[in-house]
Amino acid sequence: MYKKYFIFPQINPIFLKINKISIYWYGIMYLISFIFIKKISYIRNKNNNFWKKKELFDLLNFCFLGLLLGGKIGCTLLYNVHEFIKNPIILIKIWTGGMSFFGGLIGTIIVIFFISYTKKKKFLKITDFIAPMIPIGIGMGRIGNFINSELWGKVTNVPWAVIFPNSTEKDIIYLQKNLKYQDIFIKYGHLPRHPTQIYECLLEGIILFLILNIIFKKNIFIGYKSSLFLFFYGIIRFYIEYFREPDIQFMFFYNHIILTINQLLSISIILIGLIMFIKNLI
Repeated sequence: MYKKYFIFPQINPIFLKINKISIYWYGIMYLISFIFIKKISYIRNKNNNFWKKKELFDLLNFCFLGLLLGGKIGCTLLYNVHEFIKNPIILIKIWTGGMSFFGGLIGTIIVIFFISYTKKKKFLKITDFIAPMIPIGIGMGRIGNFINSELWGKVTNVPWAVIFPNSTEKDIIYLQKNLKYQDIFIKYGHLPRHPTQIYECLLEGIILFLILNIIFKKNIFIGYKSSLFLFFYGIIRFYIEYFREPDIQFMFFYNHIILTINQLLSISIILIGLIMFIKNLI
């Protein structure tokens, strides 16, 4: 068993505090991603003139708003209903973390439907324009998760495992069932875990961006990039879920098959992406 592990750096999740106003690194990551997406979208729009400058500005801002609201609402309804009942104000604390990709996806889709209807533009043309840039936001968001020391993975002894300082409760639950890492817990006070935030940043962020913008650069049909995004993101997310620490109350068991709620949602968008792709090829 490996004797040394990476110790999570003591990063203050608050980037800047002015009086009673706190600006979190998590929010900064989303702001940076929005700046990058905005810059790239303006460059791409020059090549096809699909949007007027004002229309593009509105599209990006409304999509970003839909992402934030959908992500926070989705996270609250899927994972934190009890906390929401106790303290409803958590619904507007976007900057502290706690966002659901699937909720953000639904929020963005709703916004695009509305813009498609009001601007008389094809829905899938809009999603094809937006989809290749989404991995930027995902990747930066995962960096924010890492800084917040949240969404870490399962206990492991891989040489790049990380000791996270806020995993005590999960560590104790693990040790009650498996004493294999008891010596490590005594030494470090925590157990080594997969840094799944980094996995997701690399796979859902960088790799997915390359897939959509380099490997499959040409847009063969309307809905092509959208279908590829759903398909590849779903596969990547489904795979990474095997390394993430699951919430036991959101796991599903059937004939010895164990799936998390995120894997079920991943399967749904894989199928939607596949159906979209096949339908347009027939």
